[in-house]
Amino acid sequence: MSQNLFENLIRTIPDFPKPGIQFKDITPVLANPEARIWVLEALVAQLSGKSIDAVAGIESRGFLFGMLVAQRLGVPFVPIRKKGKLPHNTYSETYNLEYGTAEIEMHTDAVSIGSRVLVHDDLLATGGTAAAAARLLQQAGAQVAGFQFLIELHSLKGRHVLEPFGAPVEALVLF
Repeated sequence: MSQNLFENLIRTIPDFPKPGIQFKDITPVLANPEARIWVLEALVAQLSGKSIDAVAGIESRGFLFGMLVAQRLGVPFVPIRKKGKLPHNTYSETYNLEYGTAEIEMHTDAVSIGSRVLVHDDLLATGGTAAAAARLLQQAGAQVAGFQFLIELHSLKGRHVLEPFGAPVEALVLF
Protein backbone atom coordinates (compact mmCIF):
# COMPACT_ATOMS: atom_id res chain seq x y z
CA MET A 1 0.00 0.00 0.00
CA SER A 2 1.24 3.47 -0.78
CA GLN A 3 0.06 7.01 -0.26
CA ASN A 4 -0.87 7.18 -3.96
CA LEU A 5 -3.18 4.18 -3.62
CA PHE A 6 -4.70 5.75 -0.49
CA GLU A 7 -5.31 9.01 -2.39
CA ASN A 8 -6.83 7.13 -5.33
CA LEU A 9 -9.31 5.38 -3.03
CA ILE A 10 -10.74 8.70 -1.83
CA ARG A 11 -13.58 9.63 -4.12
CA THR A 12 -15.10 13.04 -4.68
CA ILE A 13 -18.87 13.35 -4.57
CA PRO A 14 -19.98 16.65 -6.17
CA ASP A 15 -22.73 18.75 -4.62
CA PHE A 16 -22.95 16.74 -1.38
CA PRO A 17 -24.41 17.49 1.10
CA LYS A 18 -25.24 20.80 -0.60
CA PRO A 19 -24.60 22.31 -4.04
CA GLY A 20 -21.04 23.50 -4.48
CA ILE A 21 -19.52 21.13 -1.89
CA GLN A 22 -17.00 18.60 -3.21
CA PHE A 23 -17.36 15.89 -0.56
CA LYS A 24 -14.33 13.63 0.01
CA ASP A 25 -15.68 10.12 0.61
CA ILE A 26 -13.42 7.75 2.57
CA THR A 27 -15.75 4.73 2.44
CA PRO A 28 -13.62 3.06 -0.28
CA VAL A 29 -10.66 3.33 2.14
CA LEU A 30 -12.75 1.72 4.87
CA ALA A 31 -13.71 -1.11 2.51
CA ASN A 32 -10.05 -1.91 1.76
CA PRO A 33 -8.29 -3.77 4.61
CA GLU A 34 -4.83 -2.96 3.24
CA ALA A 35 -5.70 0.74 3.04
CA ARG A 36 -7.05 0.77 6.60
CA ILE A 37 -3.83 -0.75 7.90
CA TRP A 38 -1.74 1.75 5.93
CA VAL A 39 -3.78 4.70 7.25
CA LEU A 40 -3.51 3.56 10.86
CA GLU A 41 0.23 2.98 10.58
CA ALA A 42 0.74 6.39 8.93
CA LEU A 43 -1.33 8.17 11.60
CA VAL A 44 0.54 6.48 14.45
CA ALA A 45 3.90 7.24 12.79
CA GLN A 46 3.03 10.96 12.77
CA LEU A 47 2.81 10.81 16.57
CA SER A 48 6.16 9.15 17.20
CA GLY A 49 7.94 10.85 20.08
CA LYS A 50 4.97 13.06 20.96
CA SER A 51 3.34 13.08 24.38
CA ILE A 52 -0.36 12.27 23.95
CA ASP A 53 -2.58 11.56 26.98
CA ALA A 54 -5.85 11.07 25.05
CA VAL A 55 -7.32 11.18 21.54
CA ALA A 56 -10.51 13.20 20.94
CA GLY A 57 -12.39 12.02 17.86
CA ILE A 58 -14.98 14.25 16.21
CA GLU A 59 -18.31 12.65 15.27
CA SER A 60 -18.66 10.66 13.26
CA ARG A 61 -15.85 9.88 10.87
CA GLY A 62 -13.29 11.01 13.44
CA PHE A 63 -14.37 8.04 15.53
CA LEU A 64 -13.26 5.53 12.88
CA PHE A 65 -9.51 6.00 13.04
CA GLY A 66 -9.39 8.13 16.20
CA MET A 67 -10.42 5.15 18.32
CA LEU A 68 -7.82 2.95 16.62
CA VAL A 69 -5.07 5.54 17.15
CA ALA A 70 -6.03 5.83 20.83
CA GLN A 71 -5.98 2.03 21.15
CA ARG A 72 -2.57 1.81 19.49
CA LEU A 73 -1.19 4.55 21.79
CA GLY A 74 -2.80 2.94 24.87
CA VAL A 75 -4.62 6.16 25.83
CA PRO A 76 -8.29 7.08 26.40
CA PHE A 77 -10.59 7.93 23.51
CA VAL A 78 -12.82 11.00 23.96
CA PRO A 79 -15.92 11.22 21.75
CA ILE A 80 -16.87 14.72 20.64
CA ARG A 81 -20.47 14.51 19.49
CA LYS A 82 -23.28 16.53 18.01
CA LYS A 83 -25.44 18.41 20.49
CA GLY A 84 -27.81 16.24 22.49
CA LYS A 85 -26.06 12.90 21.87
CA LEU A 86 -24.08 12.59 25.13
CA PRO A 87 -25.96 11.42 28.24
CA HIS A 88 -23.95 13.18 30.99
CA ASN A 89 -22.96 16.80 31.79
CA THR A 90 -21.31 18.46 28.80
CA TYR A 91 -19.35 21.42 27.55
CA SER A 92 -20.78 22.83 24.33
CA GLU A 93 -19.42 24.85 21.38
CA THR A 94 -21.22 26.34 18.38
CA TYR A 95 -19.22 26.82 15.17
CA ASN A 96 -19.56 27.57 11.47
CA LEU A 97 -19.33 24.89 8.79
CA GLU A 98 -18.61 25.51 5.13
CA TYR A 99 -22.35 24.90 4.60
CA GLY A 100 -24.03 26.15 7.82
CA THR A 101 -23.63 26.06 11.61
CA ALA A 102 -23.51 23.25 14.13
CA GLU A 103 -22.91 22.55 17.81
CA ILE A 104 -20.73 19.88 19.38
CA GLU A 105 -20.37 18.64 22.94
CA MET A 106 -17.97 16.73 25.16
CA HIS A 107 -18.54 15.25 28.62
CA THR A 108 -17.25 17.54 31.37
CA ASP A 109 -15.30 14.63 32.89
CA ALA A 110 -13.83 13.36 29.60
CA VAL A 111 -10.28 14.66 30.13
CA SER A 112 -8.05 15.53 33.06
CA ILE A 113 -6.86 19.06 33.73
CA GLY A 114 -3.49 19.55 32.05
CA SER A 115 -3.78 16.45 29.87
CA ARG A 116 -2.37 16.64 26.34
CA VAL A 117 -5.10 15.68 23.87
CA LEU A 118 -4.87 15.01 20.14
CA VAL A 119 -7.87 16.21 18.10
CA HIS A 120 -8.60 13.71 15.31
CA ASP A 121 -11.02 13.90 12.38
CA ASP A 122 -11.17 12.61 8.84
CA LEU A 123 -11.12 15.99 7.08
CA LEU A 124 -9.81 19.51 7.64
CA ALA A 125 -11.83 22.00 5.56
CA THR A 126 -12.47 25.45 7.05
CA GLY A 127 -11.20 24.40 10.49
CA GLY A 128 -14.40 25.32 12.33
CA THR A 129 -15.17 21.87 13.71
CA ALA A 130 -11.61 21.18 14.86
CA ALA A 131 -11.33 24.65 16.44
CA ALA A 132 -14.60 24.06 18.31
CA ALA A 133 -13.26 20.70 19.53
CA ALA A 134 -10.08 22.41 20.72
CA ARG A 135 -12.14 25.00 22.61
CA LEU A 136 -14.07 22.18 24.30
CA LEU A 137 -10.79 20.66 25.46
CA GLN A 138 -9.60 24.02 26.73
CA GLN A 139 -12.88 24.49 28.67
CA ALA A 140 -12.07 21.22 30.43
CA GLY A 141 -8.55 22.41 31.26
CA ALA A 142 -6.75 20.19 28.76
CA GLN A 143 -4.04 21.19 26.31
CA VAL A 144 -4.38 20.60 22.58
CA ALA A 145 -1.37 18.42 21.73
CA GLY A 146 -2.07 18.43 17.99
CA PHE A 147 -4.59 18.10 15.21
CA GLN A 148 -4.63 15.06 12.94
CA PHE A 149 -6.61 14.47 9.76
CA LEU A 150 -6.69 11.98 6.94
CA ILE A 151 -7.43 14.73 4.38
CA GLU A 152 -6.79 18.47 4.25
CA LEU A 153 -8.57 20.69 1.72
CA HIS A 154 -5.70 23.15 1.42
CA SER A 155 -7.60 25.87 -0.48
CA LEU A 156 -10.09 26.32 2.41
CA LYS A 157 -7.24 27.38 4.75
CA GLY A 158 -8.51 25.53 7.81
CA ARG A 159 -4.92 25.13 9.00
CA HIS A 160 -4.77 28.90 9.59
CA VAL A 161 -7.86 28.75 11.83
CA LEU A 162 -6.04 26.20 14.01
CA GLU A 163 -2.75 28.13 14.31
CA PRO A 164 -3.84 30.12 17.41
CA PHE A 165 -3.96 26.86 19.38
CA GLY A 166 -0.18 26.50 18.97
CA ALA A 167 -0.36 22.80 18.17
CA PRO A 168 0.94 20.93 15.12
CA VAL A 169 -1.52 20.17 12.30
CA GLU A 170 -0.97 16.91 10.39
CA ALA A 171 -2.80 15.43 7.39
CA LEU A 172 -2.03 12.33 5.37
CA VAL A 173 -3.04 13.90 2.05
CA LEU A 174 -3.68 17.42 0.73
CA PHE A 175 -6.31 18.21 -1.89
